[in-house]
Amino acid sequence: MWEGYKAMGEALGLTWPFEVDDRTMPHLHQIFGQFFEPSRRNGPLLIGVLAGKALFTAREAATGFLLGGVTGFLLGIAFAHSRLLERGLLPYVVASQTIPILAIAPMVVVWLKAGWLSVAVISAYLTFFPVTINTLRGLKSVEPRSLELMRSYAASPWAVLWKLRVPAALPFIFAALKVSATASVVGAIIGELPSSIQDGLGGAILNFNQFYLSSPPSLWATNVVAALLGIAFFAVVAVAERLVVHRAPEHVA
Repeated sequence: MWEGYKAMGEALGLTWPFEVDDRTMPHLHQIFGQFFEPSRRNGPLLIGVLAGKALFTAREAATGFLLGGVTGFLLGIAFAHSRLLERGLLPYVVASQTIPILAIAPMVVVWLKAGWLSVAVISAYLTFFPVTINTLRGLKSVEPRSLELMRSYAASPWAVLWKLRVPAALPFIFAALKVSATASVVGAIIGELPSSIQDGLGGAILNFNQFYLSSPPSLWATNVVAALLGIAFFAVVAVAERLVVHRAPEHVA
């Protein structure tokens, strides 16, 4: 599709939504061939450089994903068990997502001054919201008859939570975690920019963006690596979902 659109655009002279040429759409062989070119004169191959930067960004994203996921899960539980907390705090949780991440990131960096941990917090900022909302929705999706049965056996709130509500909420939670997994990578890359961290993909994107006119394939190659990292995070969550959800009590029965 890429090469086909490029050939059609060049043949027809398309200028909308952008002009199609080797600068805006390099050939795929140029993009993937760039991986095996030196990242700089007499330097290591680009693929090796980007692999190291991807691992650094993955550490930040994974930390942010875990932090945001746990925070969102606990908030969802709190909101599900307290109508007062839900009505009082949920509007602020929703409002937090209306603030652009580019506005939040510099402030977090100044507040924490913790290097890559600041980036992890920025990543968690994009992660916790979908987990919170879907956890709340999932915990409230339990059938009333099931709740009445648990109460008839004098089950404690703790038992109701872990034996009934959480298993019922697992499909909702994992749906949110899939969204959050890719968002955590985006958050980590964005967070690296105001942090002046050059060891991750954010620094590579910023660097190659300055030389885009002279070497477009380098930036596109970096984008490919960033996309693969996001896909890898999504795949890990999908595998975990297949292992966990199919073993939930309602499926075992």
